[in-house]
Amino acid sequence: MIIKGKQSLIPACDLASIDELRHLVEQTHGLEGIGAYKIGFQLALPFGLKEVVKCIRGLTDKPIIYDHQKAGTDIPATGKKFFKACEGVDAVIIFPQAGPVTEEQWINDAKEAGMPVIVGGEMTHPGYLQNDGGFLANDAPERIYKLASSLGVTDFVVPGNKPERIIHYRELFDDLGITPTFYSPGLVSQGGELTTAAAAAGENWHAIVGRALYDAKDIRKAAEQLLAFRKE
Repeated sequence: MIIKGKQSLIPACDLASIDELRHLVEQTHGLEGIGAYKIGFQLALPFGLKEVVKCIRGLTDKPIIYDHQKAGTDIPATGKKFFKACEGVDAVIIFPQAGPVTEEQWINDAKEAGMPVIVGGEMTHPGYLQNDGGFLANDAPERIYKLASSLGVTDFVVPGNKPERIIHYRELFDDLGITPTFYSPGLVSQGGELTTAAAAAGENWHAIVGRALYDAKDIRKAAEQLLAFRKE
């Protein structure tokens, strides 16, 4: 289990400076229901992943999830190097759009490295799948999720602004006899409603929120309001 508790709010730390990151974590880490912190390229590239992790670890021991935006799209042989480079975080999000050979190898490499992975298949924006003008086959997310689950993965990214798709994937995992834990971006600023997405996802769901949180005048108050969706 990456996050303690069945439902939580995960701040997406897509920020421009370490000072902004520190302020966000200071304002939120003490709140019950903050499950983890998600960091990405906007901090990791200019400041280095180790420095970003050091900043968060100086304030809280809550899990740190690294979202490379989008990891798992390279050749199979690069998985080992990627997970070694991610040492210090508690989990990594991958979107293995490069095909099943890469997906299987990267997940196995993550296991060998002792790194939990959260696997994404469908994104939040329009023009992603073929039926919406995108490049990816309509059944690509299902195939990604099925292969990951066959390799023992139980944590998945699903689009928070597409509750009907969350229900679809929840039913898919039910048919496979798997109880998944879902993580959803696409909320608030991208149109997704927390209570609607939570109802679609079921009891094991973590809401990933960025702009609606870190752009707020009072970050702590905004976090408290966003946390109202939790049943715990």
